[in-house]
Amino acid sequence: MKAFSKFLIVFSTMLLLSGCLYPEERLKQNQIPYQDQVASVQSAVDQYREATGGLLPIHNRDMKTPIYQKYPIDFNKLIPKYMQEPPGNAFESGGIFQYVLVDVEKNPTVKLLDLRMAEKIRELKLRIKMYRDSNGYPPFKDMVAKGVFTLDYKKLGYKEPPYAVSPFSGNNLPFLIDYNGEIYIDYRIDLYDALKSANHSYQPGEDIRDLLVENSLFVPAYSLPYTINSQKNEPIFLIK
Repeated sequence: MKAFSKFLIVFSTMLLLSGCLYPEERLKQNQIPYQDQVASVQSAVDQYREATGGLLPIHNRDMKTPIYQKYPIDFNKLIPKYMQEPPGNAFESGGIFQYVLVDVEKNPTVKLLDLRMAEKIRELKLRIKMYRDSNGYPPFKDMVAKGVFTLDYKKLGYKEPPYAVSPFSGNNLPFLIDYNGEIYIDYRIDLYDALKSANHSYQPGEDIRDLLVENSLFVPAYSLPYTINSQKNEPIFLIK
């Protein structure tokens, strides 16, 4: 009887421990961009398109939506016929990635949008709103392109400039603001590295952001368009 009681105590302890550890382990899984998860969604999207005569399983977005946020995948159109459930790292499953499509007209391809960037922008916008309510305008600092500025972060209460972590390189990427108060992430560091390391045929005036998309699982979300400075082979803002 004592042995059985001891077994129950040990078994109950194991259950409690597994219950405590599972959420943390699940959280780790939700933060990892598994290649096979993207591949499984790509397969489901391809099957859906074939069965529907070329339709895309996406949520409808306004035509003015930025290109890399414009075509989020609607898993309700894929489940359960083409896949059992959304991947564990998808937003719909509690993960930190939104699955999106790029190149929708020629070759619809599944990519990931890191939603942690959206959280950073949301926090920054809140501070800017509070500043504007008191001062009437955002704390613009330096103009880096026509209508595009850096921010005076000290006026927003930051001790150090906030940043977004690049899903492409792990670099710390700064934020920018335009005349309308829209916040963007500056990918020039990543694009500079991509231009130096990749063979390309981009010309001045062409958007070069696909350089980042082609060789990764991600999209450069919340970005302004960039083009190339032909003399230095460096990224510059494509402002029209």
